[in-house]
Amino acid sequence: MPTTPPTPLDDAALDEAALDDAALAASLDGAFTSRHAEVNGTRLHYVQGGSGEPLVLLGGWPQTWWQWNKVMPALARRHRVIAVDLRGMGGSAKPETGYDKKTMAADLRALLDHLSIGSAHIAGHDIGAMVAYAFAANHPGATRRIALLDVSHPDESWAQMPLLPRSGLHHLWWFAFNQVEGLPEQLLEGRYHLLLDRLFSDMAVDQASIDAGSRAVYARAYDSPDAIRAGNAWYRTFGQDIADLAGYAPVTAPLLALGGEHSNYERLLAAVPALGTDTRVVRVDGSGHYLAEEQPEFVAAELTRFFG
Repeated sequence: MPTTPPTPLDDAALDEAALDDAALAASLDGAFTSRHAEVNGTRLHYVQGGSGEPLVLLGGWPQTWWQWNKVMPALARRHRVIAVDLRGMGGSAKPETGYDKKTMAADLRALLDHLSIGSAHIAGHDIGAMVAYAFAANHPGATRRIALLDVSHPDESWAQMPLLPRSGLHHLWWFAFNQVEGLPEQLLEGRYHLLLDRLFSDMAVDQASIDAGSRAVYARAYDSPDAIRAGNAWYRTFGQDIADLAGYAPVTAPLLALGGEHSNYERLLAAVPALGTDTRVVRVDGSGHYLAEEQPEFVAAELTRFFG
């Protein structure tokens, strides 16, 4: 069973103050602070710390910037780390539209302009990986290197995913569930912890790696109807994302993909080579989908090596 470093959160004494983004940021080594910026017609929350070449971290569903907490201090020793809540996520605004990955990449480009950053390294997990790739495809001049953690950009093969479970294949039931308008909000408001526990049970090899404190952070971030709607909207734009990918040329920025041994490593081996001109796929042994929480030391070392 993989080992993980202790969490800064006290699982036995969680309260609203402990779950606040500013308190969470301050709990990490690296002088991290929680901030907001008005960019591209929306409001983004981000946590920043460290110094050096800028490195942007983008998380995925159903998590927030906090999913990077175990690797941020190590990365901040060499980089100016900026962990961003995407449009619709956590402390960021939850507008009605703009959840296609091309628009979300434009949000990030505007944030870099706001921070006077001309170009940056980008690492994304899950939905964040889709945005990271869209950023490199649409803003090559602002992209140094990109890392995709356990997911690539939606492509035409995604439209052929089976509705019914098949033996030996992981069943992505939430892809369909998140397409249903209105019902997830009704079912999950105030009960989001139930969905979180199910997902982590299905997709994490080491259940203890995502502790009660982190689960409380994520449940708090998604418990409201607006937050549930916004998170689901990332999935409802997959059709547009697939169409957008058809117009992209392979990216020229060096691309690293990290895939969980018990998750999407094989899928990445098949999908990633066509996405760029300089690509590499690495297996994260002993990990499910949540790489940065299940195997933080390995992920931090690989990202540090790749981003220099």
